[in-house]
Amino acid sequence: MSATVAAGLAERILGAVREIPDFPEPGVSFKDITPLLGDGPLFGEVITAHAEPWSGRVDLVAGLEARGFIFGAAVARQLGVGFLPVRKAGKLPGETVGVDYELEYGTARVEIPAGALRPGTRVLVVDDVLATGGTAAAACRLLQEVGAEVTGVEILVEIEALRGREAVASTIRSLVTV
Repeated sequence: MSATVAAGLAERILGAVREIPDFPEPGVSFKDITPLLGDGPLFGEVITAHAEPWSGRVDLVAGLEARGFIFGAAVARQLGVGFLPVRKAGKLPGETVGVDYELEYGTARVEIPAGALRPGTRVLVVDDVLATGGTAAAACRLLQEVGAEVTGVEILVEIEALRGREAVASTIRSLVTV
C-alpha cells in the first residue's frame, strides 16, 4: 500500500470512528467503530490493509473479544487461514487456559480452549483499539505459553498517549495512531 493510499485510508478511518467520552466509565474515551462497520467499502479496505502484510506469513488469526472478533475473522478469511477467538473468562465451555491482566479501568482474564493450537503455529493477533496494551499483551503471552509463535499484532486504532505499544512484546502495526 502506498503512503498516499495509507494516508487517505487513515483519514477515512478517523472520520468513521466516533469518540464516546466517559464510557464505559468516567475518564475513558471509547472508540465506537460502528459507523466504520456500516460502510461496506471502507470496511473492506480496512480488512485488505490489515491482511496484506501477513499473506503467507501466518497459520491462524486470533481475534480479541469482542470487537477484535469482527476484524480478526474477516482478516483470517482474507488470508485463507483459520480463526481463534480469544475470549473473556467464563465464556468458553470445557477446559481452558488463560492469563490475567490489567485494563485501563480494572482487571480481566483472557482464555482459549485447551489444546486449540499446535506448538509452532504462527499466529497474528488482531484487535480494534490498542490503549494501555493490557489485552494484547495478555493474549500474546497466553498464545506463547501454549507454544504458538506470535508473528505480530494488527490494530485498527492505536491511542499513542496511553503507551500500550510498550506493554506488548511483539511487532505492532496500527492503521491509525491518535
